[in-house]
Amino acid sequence: MYQTNIDLKNIFTIQNFVIYLIIINIIGFFVMFIDKRKAEKGSWRIPEKTLFIITALGGGIGTITGMYTFRHKTKKPEFTIGLPFITILEIIGAIYYIFIK
Repeated sequence: MYQTNIDLKNIFTIQNFVIYLIIINIIGFFVMFIDKRKAEKGSWRIPEKTLFIITALGGGIGTITGMYTFRHKTKKPEFTIGLPFITILEIIGAIYYIFIK
Protein backbone atom coordinates (compact mmCIF):
# COMPACT_ATOMS: atom_id res chain seq x y z
CA MET A 1 0.00 0.00 0.00
CA TYR A 2 1.00 3.56 -0.60
CA GLN A 3 1.27 5.91 2.29
CA THR A 4 1.14 9.61 1.60
CA ASN A 5 1.84 12.32 4.06
CA ILE A 6 0.38 15.59 2.91
CA ASP A 7 2.14 18.58 4.37
CA LEU A 8 -0.52 21.27 4.59
CA LYS A 9 2.15 23.93 5.01
CA ASN A 10 3.14 23.31 1.39
CA ILE A 11 -0.47 23.60 0.19
CA PHE A 12 -1.63 26.62 2.19
CA THR A 13 1.06 29.06 1.16
CA ILE A 14 0.73 32.78 0.58
CA GLN A 15 1.46 32.21 -3.11
CA ASN A 16 -1.35 29.65 -3.45
CA PHE A 17 -3.72 31.93 -1.54
CA VAL A 18 -2.96 34.84 -3.88
CA ILE A 19 -3.48 32.58 -6.91
CA TYR A 20 -6.82 31.46 -5.42
CA LEU A 21 -7.93 35.06 -4.89
CA ILE A 22 -7.01 36.01 -8.45
CA ILE A 23 -8.93 33.04 -9.86
CA ILE A 24 -12.06 33.52 -7.71
CA ASN A 25 -12.18 37.22 -8.59
CA ILE A 26 -11.85 36.49 -12.31
CA ILE A 27 -14.68 33.98 -11.93
CA GLY A 28 -16.77 36.59 -10.08
CA PHE A 29 -16.18 39.15 -12.83
CA PHE A 30 -17.13 36.76 -15.62
CA VAL A 31 -20.15 35.39 -13.76
CA MET A 32 -21.54 38.94 -13.65
CA PHE A 33 -20.82 39.29 -17.37
CA ILE A 34 -22.53 36.01 -18.19
CA ASP A 35 -25.56 36.81 -16.04
CA LYS A 36 -25.92 40.24 -17.67
CA ARG A 37 -25.84 38.71 -21.15
CA LYS A 38 -28.38 36.09 -20.15
CA ALA A 39 -30.62 38.81 -18.72
CA GLU A 40 -30.44 40.75 -22.00
CA LYS A 41 -31.39 37.62 -23.96
CA GLY A 42 -34.14 36.64 -21.53
CA SER A 43 -32.64 33.21 -20.98
CA TRP A 44 -31.87 31.16 -17.86
CA ARG A 45 -30.12 33.24 -15.21
CA ILE A 46 -27.45 32.56 -12.63
CA PRO A 47 -29.13 32.48 -9.20
CA GLU A 48 -28.48 35.53 -7.02
CA LYS A 49 -27.46 33.14 -4.25
CA THR A 50 -24.56 31.98 -6.45
CA LEU A 51 -23.35 35.56 -6.91
CA PHE A 52 -23.31 36.05 -3.14
CA ILE A 53 -21.52 32.73 -2.60
CA ILE A 54 -18.77 33.70 -5.05
CA THR A 55 -18.41 37.00 -3.21
CA ALA A 56 -18.27 35.25 0.18
CA LEU A 57 -15.59 32.88 -1.13
CA GLY A 58 -13.28 35.85 -1.72
CA GLY A 59 -14.47 37.05 -5.12
CA GLY A 60 -15.86 40.37 -3.92
CA ILE A 61 -13.54 42.59 -5.93
CA GLY A 62 -14.40 40.68 -9.11
CA THR A 63 -18.16 40.63 -8.58
CA ILE A 64 -18.30 44.31 -7.59
CA THR A 65 -16.12 45.29 -10.55
CA GLY A 66 -18.30 43.20 -12.86
CA MET A 67 -21.46 44.66 -11.37
CA TYR A 68 -20.42 48.22 -12.21
CA THR A 69 -18.56 47.44 -15.44
CA PHE A 70 -21.60 45.74 -16.96
CA ARG A 71 -24.18 47.85 -15.06
CA HIS A 72 -25.72 44.68 -13.70
CA LYS A 73 -27.69 44.52 -10.44
CA THR A 74 -26.72 48.13 -9.66
CA LYS A 75 -30.32 49.10 -8.83
CA LYS A 76 -30.72 46.35 -6.24
CA PRO A 77 -29.72 47.47 -2.73
CA GLU A 78 -28.95 43.90 -1.67
CA PHE A 79 -26.16 43.96 -4.25
CA THR A 80 -24.97 47.57 -4.03
CA ILE A 81 -24.80 47.30 -0.24
CA GLY A 82 -24.46 43.54 0.30
CA LEU A 83 -21.49 42.73 -1.94
CA PRO A 84 -19.29 45.58 -0.63
CA PHE A 85 -20.35 44.75 2.95
CA ILE A 86 -19.25 41.11 2.56
CA THR A 87 -15.99 42.21 0.95
CA ILE A 88 -15.24 44.75 3.69
CA LEU A 89 -15.92 42.14 6.38
CA GLU A 90 -13.50 39.76 4.67
CA ILE A 91 -10.81 42.45 4.47
CA ILE A 92 -11.28 43.34 8.14
CA GLY A 93 -11.09 39.63 9.02
CA ALA A 94 -7.89 39.22 7.01
CA ILE A 95 -6.30 42.28 8.63
CA TYR A 96 -7.27 40.99 12.07
CA TYR A 97 -5.88 37.54 11.29
CA ILE A 98 -2.60 38.85 9.86
CA PHE A 99 -1.80 41.69 12.25
CA ILE A 100 -3.64 41.16 15.51
CA LYS A 101 -3.75 37.41 15.97
